[in-house]
Amino acid sequence: MPRRGRTRTLTRAALLATAGLLALSACGGEQAGPRLELSAALPDAPSDGTVLRVGDPATQVALETSGLIDDLDIDVEWANITGGPKTLEAFRADAIDIGSVADIPPLFAHWTGTDVRIVAARETVDPMEHPTYELGVAPGVDVTSIEDLEGKKIAYSPGQAQGALVLNVLREAGLTQDDVEFVEMQSVDDAFSVALASKQVDVAPLGQTLVKTYLAKYEQDGATTIAPGVRDDAWTLYTPTTVLEDADKAAAIKEYVAAWAKAQQWISDNPDEFAEAYYVDHEGLSPEDAQYVVDALGQFTVPTSWDEFIARHQETVDTLVEAQDQEPLDVETLYDRRYEKAIAAAVEGS
Repeated sequence: MPRRGRTRTLTRAALLATAGLLALSACGGEQAGPRLELSAALPDAPSDGTVLRVGDPATQVALETSGLIDDLDIDVEWANITGGPKTLEAFRADAIDIGSVADIPPLFAHWTGTDVRIVAARETVDPMEHPTYELGVAPGVDVTSIEDLEGKKIAYSPGQAQGALVLNVLREAGLTQDDVEFVEMQSVDDAFSVALASKQVDVAPLGQTLVKTYLAKYEQDGATTIAPGVRDDAWTLYTPTTVLEDADKAAAIKEYVAAWAKAQQWISDNPDEFAEAYYVDHEGLSPEDAQYVVDALGQFTVPTSWDEFIARHQETVDTLVEAQDQEPLDVETLYDRRYEKAIAAAVEGS
C-alpha cells in the first residue's frame, strides 16, 4: 500500500482500559529508526513503514474534510485524545508520538519529569476579541468584572491552560491568590460546568465549546460569563524528546507539522465547513452551538517566526514560577526550532 494519505483511526475506547491508558505499540512491531541527535538536521523523509501516532482530532478532521490529507505523505495513526492530562498520560504510556495542546501542558510535562519539545505554534489573529476561554459564573453569584473575583471560590487546574489563565486574570485585576479561594480540580470534559452548576465554585474558566451549553442550561437560573481580559490563545504541538531522537519519527513530524500549518489556515478560511465536520459530526454539538464556537474563536495564524510567541510563553513561565514555586525555566529550551524552519517553508511556499 502506498504511504500517501494512508491513515488509521483509533477511538478513545481503543485507548482506554478500566485501569487506565493502554500502552499501544506501533503497528506491525515497527522498529525504531536510526538515532538522531537533537542538534542534527532533520532527515528529508522517514523510512517506509514509519507510523506517526497523533493525538490531534481537530486537525485530522480538517485534513480529511479539506482533502489536504492526500498531500500527507506519511502513515498516520490517529488517536482521539485531547487535553493536557490525557495527552501527557498517553506520552507516558507510549501510546502517541505527538499531541495538540495549549502552552501549559509542555511546561508541566517538563516539571514533572517528562522530557518534551514543542514543534509547532499557533495563535489567534485578534486574541482579545476572540478569547479561548470565558469565565463562567455560577447562578446567583455577582461577578460582572474581573475585579469582582475577590473573595470568590475559583476552579483551579494547575497543570492546564485554565490554571495559568486564572493566575493571569488575577494579576490583571490587581489580586493575588490570597484574595480568592482556589478549588483545585482538573478541567476534563464538563467538570467545570458541573462544579459551577452545583455551586462547588463561584467562577471557572470555560472553553468556548462549553460556554454556549452552560448558558443554555443555567442562564435562566442566573448563570453568566465574563471575558477574562487577558490573552489566552497560545496553542502548540509537542512530543517526547525520545521521539525526536528517532530519525524516522522526526522526519515524519517534519511532514506532519507542514500539513498541520496548512490545516489551521483551512480552518480559518472555511469556518462553516469545519464547524459542521468537527463540532457537529465529531463532537456532537448542535449546528447553532458549533457556529457559536467558530465565531467565538475567530481566525488562527501559524507564525513563521517563534520569537514573539516564545517571549510571551516565558512571561507565563515566570508567572507560574512565582505563583506555584516551580523551578525557573528558560522556555526556549523546550522549542525545537528545526521545525520552525519546516513550517515557514510550508506556509510561505503554499
